[in-house]
Amino acid sequence: MSAMNFDLIIRNVHLPEGLRDIAVWAGRIVAITPPGEMSLATGEYDAGGAWAFPGFNDVHSHSVWFGETLMEIDVSSATRCADVYDAISAGMSNEHWGIASGFLPSALSDGPLDIEILDQISDGHPLLIKHNSGHAITVNTQALELAGIGAYPTTTIPGGTINTDANGKATGVLDENAMRPINELLEPKSEAHLVEALTRASQVYASQGLTSITDAGIAGGWIGHSPLELAAYQRAREEEALLHRTQVMITFDVLHPVNHHADDPAAFTMDAGLRTGLGDDRLQIGPAKIFTDGSFSSETAALHEDYCHCAGNSGYFQRDPELMQAEALQAAAGGWSLAMHALGDAAIDLALDTITKANATFGRPRIPHRIEHGGICSDEQLQRMADEGIALATQPRFLPTFGDHQARILGKDRYRIAYPAARVLNAGGILPGSSDRPVADGHPLKVMESFVQRLSATGQCYSPDDRLTIAQAIDAYTVGSAAATGWAGVKGRIEPGYLADIVLLDRNLLDQAPDEIANAEVLATIRGGEFIFKK
Repeated sequence: MSAMNFDLIIRNVHLPEGLRDIAVWAGRIVAITPPGEMSLATGEYDAGGAWAFPGFNDVHSHSVWFGETLMEIDVSSATRCADVYDAISAGMSNEHWGIASGFLPSALSDGPLDIEILDQISDGHPLLIKHNSGHAITVNTQALELAGIGAYPTTTIPGGTINTDANGKATGVLDENAMRPINELLEPKSEAHLVEALTRASQVYASQGLTSITDAGIAGGWIGHSPLELAAYQRAREEEALLHRTQVMITFDVLHPVNHHADDPAAFTMDAGLRTGLGDDRLQIGPAKIFTDGSFSSETAALHEDYCHCAGNSGYFQRDPELMQAEALQAAAGGWSLAMHALGDAAIDLALDTITKANATFGRPRIPHRIEHGGICSDEQLQRMADEGIALATQPRFLPTFGDHQARILGKDRYRIAYPAARVLNAGGILPGSSDRPVADGHPLKVMESFVQRLSATGQCYSPDDRLTIAQAIDAYTVGSAAATGWAGVKGRIEPGYLADIVLLDRNLLDQAPDEIANAEVLATIRGGEFIFKK
């Protein structure tokens, strides 16, 4: 090869074709050769025979939320009410609020939590316990009073539930939009707090081989933390604390009607016309995030048929479906790609109908429209997604986290088509890798393992038809994620011309047994030719 002064040569890496050297210049891969054929470089790194894969890309995570869990009382391992009470008692400080996270109500053998005990252990402080689904919280009486809900609520909140006992007393559990009065007491978060949370999250991502993340909802709604949240991402990037590439979904609540020229369509958008696609390969505005329904764990996902144990309850839409569709189409008119949260099959039909109309009216966007989660998806729905070029961000790690509980409330027949994967590919659709961290464990190797195994916590496989091969699971987290986020041909492969986003592992994932994928060790993570993690 002719002499060229590369920025970096990564020597002695294993690729499918054998041992190779990889040359990087200006953040991109420019050459791949047998060992020793390239010599001039500003920097060199001997990988020592490590196995190289494209940097992993999680297209549905929540970085601030995840970073906050690393700063809060951890109740994620609780299997008894006493475990929760003990953790909170030990973790309460003199700060005004006590905040715990990672709570999984279905994991408790003796639940639910008792609000009177929560009042006792919080010692007069308001207390917030975040459910790991993100669609519900548990609070104490002090928090209810501060939020104007009270111990014996007399009002209702559209699109949400204030749970009460037989005597009308609040249990402390608030679902969906009923969380808003509590969240409003704690927000907006400061920019410094958001940057700290992003910093902690990004360090974990880098240690796990993740070079790209899509944050699924910022700046508004119950999922956002501040109207100025995007500014925290910019500051984190400027301070080199944002190690990974980031695409952010703007929560639909932030969009609003804007004045426009008569020649332009009426649109829901952001001031100054900001929309999907603005930014670069380090920080970019992605789709508008629209919540159509809730979650299975809270039994608020919108179904065509009732939940198994609760006649008359088929979940509900977050708002009037016709209004949601009309506003979503106005966002598409303003140049926004749509990312529609839809778990229940009724919500998925709404999302499909909406995006189909958007495509027919405005054409397909460069960054694809998406459906988030796809909790219960028929083959017909998957074919419609493929035909319309819709990416489906589904989370196989929900199976070991929630699978046994959700199979009970949905029934095994319906759960057979939960969180599809192989059927997406069979239909010709776009399947990225995603976790919904911190709702479920977001380590990409663990998610890949669940793509392949599809096992619940008790070892049940409710959906064997959706198992992937290891190669398909890797593709989901690389080329699939690149396609879903509008970066196909730029990210997701170790080839000349692609961004030099690379993870080095201690073994070849393709040679592992399905239950050994997550045992692989990340030795180094490289973003654009820069090391963001070394073991």
